[in-house]
Amino acid sequence: MFTGIIEAQAEVVSIIEEQANRHFTFTCPFTHELKIDQSVAHNGVCLTVVGLQEERYTVTAIAETLSRTNLGQLKAGDKVNLERCLLANSRYDGHIVQGHVDQVGICEEVKDQQGSWLFRFSYQPQSAGHMTVEKGSICINGISLTVVESGDDFFSVAIIPYTYEFTNLHAVKPGDQVNLEFDIIGKYVARLLQK
Repeated sequence: MFTGIIEAQAEVVSIIEEQANRHFTFTCPFTHELKIDQSVAHNGVCLTVVGLQEERYTVTAIAETLSRTNLGQLKAGDKVNLERCLLANSRYDGHIVQGHVDQVGICEEVKDQQGSWLFRFSYQPQSAGHMTVEKGSICINGISLTVVESGDDFFSVAIIPYTYEFTNLHAVKPGDQVNLEFDIIGKYVARLLQK
């Protein structure tokens, strides 16, 4: 489980394809603290560390992961947002994030609001649980954010300078894909109401 509070960014060092899988090798500020079998969220996607070598580590994404996320678009030199799984004695600063991306969204607009930024994203409302509510939570590229405006197939979020600079949101422009994980509580409530 994660909270959507980004710890650092990792840089893609190499990508190796093996059948339908892709092995991503990254470098990050806390590589020396990682262990084999550890779960780490990469742009909000929970992946398992399968290899460690000096200042680099490797994770594997299977076809299902590549089809639902923006990881398949990564290339060497790209940066992803990182979060290690929640410790039992940690403060819970974001919201409940599973690291299970529901779908990709498309950045439609970025507005500079003189001290903050307003991002607008569109998405496919594939199920009743894929929805947002004003002032509710949404996870974008692993970042826990608050919804400003909510529609049937779009939403917007306001970004403070710290989040803009410290995450890869500063590189997101109109037309780019981002990973979306909708609020798990909302997904369960929607499912229960369907029954």
